[in-house]
Amino acid sequence: MSSLTEKLLAGDKRAIGRAISVVEDGHGDAGTLLKEIFPRTGRALVIGITGAPGAGKSTLVDRLAHYYRGKEEQVGIIAVDPSSPFTGGALLGDRIRMQSMATDPGIFIRSMASRGHLGGLARASVDAVAILDAAGYNKVIIETVGVGQDEIDIVKTADVTVVVLVPGMGDAVQAMKAGIMEIGDIFAINKADRDGVLRTERELEMLLSISSRPDGWTPRIIKTVATEDGGTVALARSIADYEQFIDSRGDQLDSRRVQIAEHRIVELLRDRLLKLAVGERVSEAELSEMAKSVADRSRDPYSVVEEIIGRLGISP
Repeated sequence: MSSLTEKLLAGDKRAIGRAISVVEDGHGDAGTLLKEIFPRTGRALVIGITGAPGAGKSTLVDRLAHYYRGKEEQVGIIAVDPSSPFTGGALLGDRIRMQSMATDPGIFIRSMASRGHLGGLARASVDAVAILDAAGYNKVIIETVGVGQDEIDIVKTADVTVVVLVPGMGDAVQAMKAGIMEIGDIFAINKADRDGVLRTERELEMLLSISSRPDGWTPRIIKTVATEDGGTVALARSIADYEQFIDSRGDQLDSRRVQIAEHRIVELLRDRLLKLAVGERVSEAELSEMAKSVADRSRDPYSVVEEIIGRLGISP
């Protein structure tokens, strides 16, 4: 692990890829690796790109990455894809739209399977962000699956969240229903050359006018046409404006970092306890028998959970 860590911190792409595989596969050395690199994290700006499927998120990420490369910044991209129900791997792992960036030495792209995790954010994706951060990437972009309300999880990881909408799809109202309005720092109306863009913009403005944020930031609305590179500069500037806004309010920045850290601790604790309970204290065969007893109503699930917790040596 020490050798891998040294190469990773030096920016070696093969070492970065191997390190991400170690945490994604749940390798026994993953914890050691993450502990070693943690002091070198916290320097990158993490940008979350989320929104409905087909909104053009991948193309927008591609354009944004090209923009940052033009500024000689190192860009890491984590694309969280739906999981294959058969292999558990990423269904869209080829990332065809991003192939033009594959040979750029200043860009690292990795597709990761959501593995059914709420928000489409596999827990390993958060570790992958830390790895890219430690490796010296200035900007780390996370593109989520975008499957509705669950994508709200991204706000717990990203420094700035961009919600991508499409005109004429009723996305603004759906965003409000799903609670996405609350997590968006910037709203990008992509495919803005379509009919209905003004209506979508007005709906967003109306929805934003009736809601207020505790930090005092007014979310920006940017119109983009990603396929023609339209609006990329405006989007990047809005991201920079939000970063400056947060930096100028140190107390809120500290508060947000504390919230992100608390969420991470809880997620890791939940993962560790689940692995300890199911596998070490309760075998798969036992779990199956418990499930059968609940299914035939001979036992209730609450008592089963209490029994499992008891096996961990914790009083229910």
